[in-house]
Amino acid sequence: MSTSPSDPISTSSSPTPDATDAKSFAETALELGGKSADEARRTGVIDTADDQVEALFAAQYQTVNSPAHRAVWDRPLPIDLFTTSEPVVEPELRAKMDAALEVLRRHRSAKSLLDEKQKISQTVLSELGETGYWGLLVDKQYGGAGAPFAAFAPFLTEVAMIDPTVAGLASVHGCIGAVDPVRTFGTAEQKERFLPDLASGRRLSAFALTEPCAGSDLTALRTRAELQGDEYVVNGEKLFITNVQPGRTIGLVCLIEDQPAVLIVDLPTTENENFQLKQYGLWALKHAHNVGIVFRDFRVPAENLLTPARGDGLTIAYHGLNLGRVSLCANASGTMRLMMASMIPWARFRHTYGEAIATRELVRARLGRLAGMIVACDALVRWCAGLIDQGYRGEMECIIAKIFGSEMQKEAAIELLMKTHGGRSFLHGHLLGDNVHEFLAPCIYEGEGEMLAMGFFKSLVKQHGKEFFEPIGKALQAAGIKNPNPLNPAHAWALKGAVIPYARWLMGQKLSFGSGYELPPNMPNALREHADYAARQLQKMPLVVSGTMSKYQLALADRQCRMAALSLQVQDLLTMLCTSLYGATSDDEVIRESADVACQLLRQRVTGRLPSDRHFRANTKLGEKIVDGGFKSIAGLAPDEILMPYEQ
Repeated sequence: MSTSPSDPISTSSSPTPDATDAKSFAETALELGGKSADEARRTGVIDTADDQVEALFAAQYQTVNSPAHRAVWDRPLPIDLFTTSEPVVEPELRAKMDAALEVLRRHRSAKSLLDEKQKISQTVLSELGETGYWGLLVDKQYGGAGAPFAAFAPFLTEVAMIDPTVAGLASVHGCIGAVDPVRTFGTAEQKERFLPDLASGRRLSAFALTEPCAGSDLTALRTRAELQGDEYVVNGEKLFITNVQPGRTIGLVCLIEDQPAVLIVDLPTTENENFQLKQYGLWALKHAHNVGIVFRDFRVPAENLLTPARGDGLTIAYHGLNLGRVSLCANASGTMRLMMASMIPWARFRHTYGEAIATRELVRARLGRLAGMIVACDALVRWCAGLIDQGYRGEMECIIAKIFGSEMQKEAAIELLMKTHGGRSFLHGHLLGDNVHEFLAPCIYEGEGEMLAMGFFKSLVKQHGKEFFEPIGKALQAAGIKNPNPLNPAHAWALKGAVIPYARWLMGQKLSFGSGYELPPNMPNALREHADYAARQLQKMPLVVSGTMSKYQLALADRQCRMAALSLQVQDLLTMLCTSLYGATSDDEVIRESADVACQLLRQRVTGRLPSDRHFRANTKLGEKIVDGGFKSIAGLAPDEILMPYEQ
């Protein structure tokens, strides 16, 4: 593979990190903090997998050089890495996308999207395959469209405006299913064998990672595969696997010789004594197949093992998650547009005390708030997808998109859609009543939000910890000091060599002056002010973050709430910067005003201050424009009826 800027995969000859390398900052801290050897070992395994994923990317695209990381630690702040432009979609690709949308519109109009079990029908899935829908992310040489991710991700927003489940299935298949693992880690022979059927949709795919005892802790995997001759014999159980049915293809994460590995498995067309699906009741994902899988002496050809140049099965699992996180945000943007399209007709129809509620400040403010949330999601999707196409790993950026998109969708459903529609929200057939679980569940998809926030914080402090705090930790360990006291001469003497580099860094931060960034010219004043605020606050973060590390020292690993809260503060500032720059590029006044409202909301979260009168005026004015049809992308959407029948 090449190492051009468009290719994120590095082919450098640097050694692959493994479990025998020097302990990580986090692992050392756990041991010094009195944690069990098993917890320290498990944390070390996750750290090693993260290092192995990093090694897949050229140095300039790794996390330490990512926009989010540099915005906090670097001077000057790289504003250019947050500016985006609308992706160019080739006519041939756009034709495939339009054909897929037409299939969905036709079936939605005919009420034939679902089969008798209320799942997306096989007819719809097959017709989508004929348009090229399932092969959008597959390279052209294998029968796919070779779509850049910057075109694919916002297209999912368009799909979600018709049916969010179908949009989600494209992400499951192409991002976290078998497509990305084979594209990225497969041999030439494996790509030739698997990708054509995955591109055509003849075999839809899923990724089988979660187990009854292994979710966020992926070191708890129990499914095993033992090599017998030229086959692996698999035994174990998977849980909560979306898009699995007999005859489909999965990426199966299992243990081979006690190491995580991934086998690409073509499932049998019928269940048998070696392969069964485990059914259960599940409120969310009700229109998709989500089941457990039980393997008993199930045989898989040895040639189906993916063998990355670096790393193991966890490396493969982590790689595709970032794509799925951006896709989730894109789906949320489309789903919230459905909510807006449902709220406006009802707000016009429903009268209280002789006036339509669409004239009320509260309802207009809800619509303005919703528009801000949608535009911020659009901004994050464009930003993250563009970074991935440029070659960045995007770990921190994609976590921001996932957390923000899922949390905004949850807030929109409960605080805006439900409260505007009132008790009728819980009628059978209502957009909220029928889909409330679908709206809430993304908060735990691709990693639960607060767990990911801690992961974001860990990525943010990892390099700083290695450079400055790890030497201090090792000095403490060597001296046998568990509770350091800088006023104790013996402690100060033991730490003298390790502390000097940090002291120099700290002094440099406190003596630094100047803005350290330059915003694009001709930004609207309100958006410029938001961008300036976000950039200035981000430049203060090194002292805040490092001060938190210094304050809690080895106990920081146990301060989960503090890590998550500080992480979300940084994420909100980055989202504000991204959204203000995105809004400034739009010629649409409503989009610019929506970006302004979003940034005001984010600033309130960062500062903890109550909304200002300016905010209420801007929100209400924007809501009035939306009631009058100003949010153009929802034109023609009719997700539900104004007055629904009262069905039993």
